[in-house]
Amino acid sequence: MNEATLVQPVAAPTKRRRRAITAAIVVVLLAGAGVALSSRLGPGKKKEETPAPPLQFGPAEVARPLLAPMPQRVEFTGPLVAPRTAVVRAKAAGTLLSLAVAEGSRVRAGQPLGSMDLADLQARINERSAGIESAQATLIEAERMHDSNTRLAAQNFISSTALQSSQARLDAARAALKSAQAQLETQRISMREAALVAPIDGIIGKRHVVPGEKLSAEQQLLTIVDLKTLELAGTVATHEVSVLQVGQAVEVKVEGMAKPVVGRIDRIAPSAEAGTRAIGVVVVLDNKSEVLRAGQYAQAAVTLEDPTPRLTVPVAAIGQASGQDFVWTVENGALVRRVVITGRKDVASGRVEVLQGLKPESMVLAARFDNLREGALAEVTGHSNVAPAASASTPRPAS
Repeated sequence: MNEATLVQPVAAPTKRRRRAITAAIVVVLLAGAGVALSSRLGPGKKKEETPAPPLQFGPAEVARPLLAPMPQRVEFTGPLVAPRTAVVRAKAAGTLLSLAVAEGSRVRAGQPLGSMDLADLQARINERSAGIESAQATLIEAERMHDSNTRLAAQNFISSTALQSSQARLDAARAALKSAQAQLETQRISMREAALVAPIDGIIGKRHVVPGEKLSAEQQLLTIVDLKTLELAGTVATHEVSVLQVGQAVEVKVEGMAKPVVGRIDRIAPSAEAGTRAIGVVVVLDNKSEVLRAGQYAQAAVTLEDPTPRLTVPVAAIGQASGQDFVWTVENGALVRRVVITGRKDVASGRVEVLQGLKPESMVLAARFDNLREGALAEVTGHSNVAPAASASTPRPAS
């Protein structure tokens, strides 16, 4: 067998295998092309994506800006204080024997409040009384001696110098008597002042001592509070105090009270407090029924009428981001986020003034929504031109 006959059986399968692989690749390519062509032209062609539906807002969720007056309100807070508060002090040292009143007791001016052991003060009074008796005896002797010396001088038995000395001793005796009398009167005044009596009408606010305690002079015993008139002391910013005047009516809301009470501005400080830009303002409240109590926290507000109509929107329409106020508007079927500059704010009506950034014909979202995107399609259902102002302040997702 020659070489040609040995090689021939090996070469034939290799060529057939190559032709089979090539045919398989061609079949796969043709199948892929057919699938692609059928996906483009066949009945199973994929539809194009449809745009998202527009956001819909009801009439209660949109509002147009309104021209309305915005009364200016100047507010300040502080505790109520009783300007007529008296502290009863011990005017002399001694032992407190008794107290006839307790905290909350009502007292009248001049009413006895208790008693003290004033033995030391009484001893000084007795001493001054004895001093007066001694001074009177000295004065009598000086007068007798002076009368005798006057007669002797008239008969030239003594010199004029001796008479002048006698007159000087008489004057000194008279002065000593007056001094002793003054000292006795001082001790008697101290005794009267040492009596524990109420200096004003009011209510016992606090007892500082108990019976049996040894007291020193000027030690605090009782605090008496007169609630007929109360004051609210607060501070107002320097840029707002210029609109306030003494005598203006003030609405005061006191914690725990269902209805506000009316007071008036009594005093305005002449200068700002050191280190602040605030000026003190004092409001006086009549409290004849004594319903209010000193120490209660109160909020005062002065309302100033505004004759000028201003462009306003609901408070809930104002949002804030990065220190800027903004509103959402519906313009040409899309949402637009507009930056605005706000002015006065009226909490009672729930509206805020817009100084810049908004037109009267704008359609404003009067409620707060989450997930809003500028440029998103939006439409208003119903009659939005008469939509009421929304009062909701809690953000809600856009529908």
